[in-house]
Amino acid sequence: MKRALPLVGLHVLVALPWLPLGPARLYILHVVILILIWSVVGTAWSLMGRFGLVSLGHGAFLGVGAYTTVLLWNFWGVPPWIGTPLAVAAACFLALVLGYPCFRFRVVGHYFALVTLALGEVIRLLIIAERDWTGGSLGVTLKDAGAGAVNLVALQFADRRVFYFIALGVWLAGLLVWRWVDRSMTRSALEAIGEDETAAASVGIPVTRFKLKITLLSATLTAVGGVLYGQYVTYLDPGTLAGIGVSLRIVFAVVLGGMYTLLGPTVGTALTIALAEYLRVAFGVRFLGMAETIYGLALILIIIFLPAGLYGGLRELWRARPRPLAAATPPVRPA
Repeated sequence: MKRALPLVGLHVLVALPWLPLGPARLYILHVVILILIWSVVGTAWSLMGRFGLVSLGHGAFLGVGAYTTVLLWNFWGVPPWIGTPLAVAAACFLALVLGYPCFRFRVVGHYFALVTLALGEVIRLLIIAERDWTGGSLGVTLKDAGAGAVNLVALQFADRRVFYFIALGVWLAGLLVWRWVDRSMTRSALEAIGEDETAAASVGIPVTRFKLKITLLSATLTAVGGVLYGQYVTYLDPGTLAGIGVSLRIVFAVVLGGMYTLLGPTVGTALTIALAEYLRVAFGVRFLGMAETIYGLALILIIIFLPAGLYGGLRELWRARPRPLAAATPPVRPA
């Protein structure tokens, strides 16, 4: 049963673009694509967050990933096939510059969170300052390849189903990375480091190396999510892809769903995006800030009553439910 449910869910996701969803089919597909993209980013953040490495600057990696590929294409015609590895390399370099001094000198806890927050704001201000390249606070639009409905070189497609399957594949790859970390020695080492760095180092665990490893992995997945977002939306602005605002959005979605479970970030992301879209469609601009208010109230309730997150908490309650006793089997009498 446990193996059948994931397979059924995967088949539903694969068949989703062809399901009879009515007149709103394209809009629903658009929302699901956004959920998959942001779920990749949330899963990337949970790789660090679940081990006590609370980052409030993941918007920096997201912005670097998105802007690198878009600017390389707009100004030099470098296709995303080449721009994506360069974007990932830039995000990893940023993570290395941030992480090595912090981990080497044991900047932990809220001090580490403040350092990452500052990094996100620096990247946002840098994007705004370099307006000749990035468009500043007005944003930048991905240059149209102008080659019809399909352009494999530029990764531009008029059919949203193509982006849907690309996003689905990247999301599944992110889940596989999460599962690999969860079942590897890295998890045990990072849990020991999170409990007591000094004790972990005393038994031979290379603290700095393991922290850098998980940070680089998280930055890589986040940058890939940024690249995918830029290619799909085709419009970038620093308010959406850098700074404290987007970083807190990522953190909230993961905490809401549960950072300690495989699908927790996806569930949290789906709930936040679905709520924002519903309020936007139902009320327009009449209740600006209503989504953020609901987010805050939900976060308070989740932290108080379900500290493992919505998905993680409900899963724990399901596992702890009383199970019916098996019917007693009558003893077999010898013939």
